[in-house]
Amino acid sequence: MSRAFFIRGAHDGYVAPFNLRKGQPGEVLLDVASVGLCGSDLHYYKDGGIGSAVVKEPFVPGHEFGGYLCEDFGGLSKGALVAVDPNKACGHCEYCEKGYANLCPNVEFIGAPPFNGAMTERIWVPSSQIVPLPENFTPLEAVMLEPLGVAIHAVDLAKPKLLEQVALVGCGPIGLLILQVLKVAGAGEILAVDPLEHRRDMAARLGAARTGSSVNDIRAWTSREGTPLVIEATNSPLGFRDAVLASKIGGRIVLVGIPDGDTYTLPAAEARRRGLKIKFARRMGEVYPRAIELVAGGKVDVTSLVTHQVGLDEAPDTFRNHADNAPGYIKSLIYPNGL
Repeated sequence: MSRAFFIRGAHDGYVAPFNLRKGQPGEVLLDVASVGLCGSDLHYYKDGGIGSAVVKEPFVPGHEFGGYLCEDFGGLSKGALVAVDPNKACGHCEYCEKGYANLCPNVEFIGAPPFNGAMTERIWVPSSQIVPLPENFTPLEAVMLEPLGVAIHAVDLAKPKLLEQVALVGCGPIGLLILQVLKVAGAGEILAVDPLEHRRDMAARLGAARTGSSVNDIRAWTSREGTPLVIEATNSPLGFRDAVLASKIGGRIVLVGIPDGDTYTLPAAEARRRGLKIKFARRMGEVYPRAIELVAGGKVDVTSLVTHQVGLDEAPDTFRNHADNAPGYIKSLIYPNGL
């Protein structure tokens, strides 16, 4: 009998025995090495769901993870560390055929209700979603490839121009990864804001030109004109509004965050009068090779973002601390089989 961390509803998470299902043809069994606590996991915990993905019965979250092969597979030996792409698109719908597997309406996503995730000791995953890793990769690096992929996809959508000034609204894990990818992509001055001091401090360490606590700082730094590109990565219902207020007339906005309560609050005139180009980021495309290269080459620092690493029994407290915005928490990893 395995154990797992379950979410039963809003602010209701606990560790309990878990019956591992039988494997299906084309699946591979992994011992979970480590799993990240993502902002979407936190939404399931705080709100009991995200849009139509509602927690109707206890389920196991966790889609950012790496694991050790329980058998030889695809030229890899038993015990090899691999990452996993959690997105299983159908492969035959209109969107998959156009290359937008991240938008597939028939997706089976590991760690999103009703599909159990990786906050457990063992998990079966489709072999097509196994991502081989360089031999020197650690479980931490394996986990962080998925959120880094989200950041890469966001910057792909943003298309920053060389040395272009960018406003970054939100300096959580995704925002801090976006900051680093922007720098690799050749963006210019990055103006980063977040209400939490320890996140602002991390943004400054990672290369933000200026850091502040709110969008008002961006407006002050730019003489109220805003920046030509804004990327939003918050969990705030006011995130869309703040991105608009940080944007220059005729600017571009990429919205990456998921708002608490699944609702934005936005004064429409501010957006209309700027004639803004707005894109929403949804998960990621085929980005794992680039994510691996960025980590392996030392171009993106994923390690410094991980502030807490805990065992499975500490998962309930870790979720509560993140929900309460406890000081010092940026990214937590959970090790179901022990650190």
